[in-house]
Amino acid sequence: MEPSEYFILALFIALGIFSIIAAAFNFDWYFQTSGAMTFVRKFGRKGARIFYTILGLALIACGVTGLLYW
Repeated sequence: MEPSEYFILALFIALGIFSIIAAAFNFDWYFQTSGAMTFVRKFGRKGARIFYTILGLALIACGVTGLLYW
């Protein structure tokens, strides 16, 4: 596997961890961005936090799976 592929997979894992931390600590600055506000309006703040937790877990799963099977 190329170094750039390792970088992308590590980036998936890092962004997944960041998403979970932002959802767990309910960071205002994170949920007031234009991208997150879409989900806050649609699901409410609690629903957006759940969405970003699931998204973080999915990103971590993709990164780990890529590292294990490539």
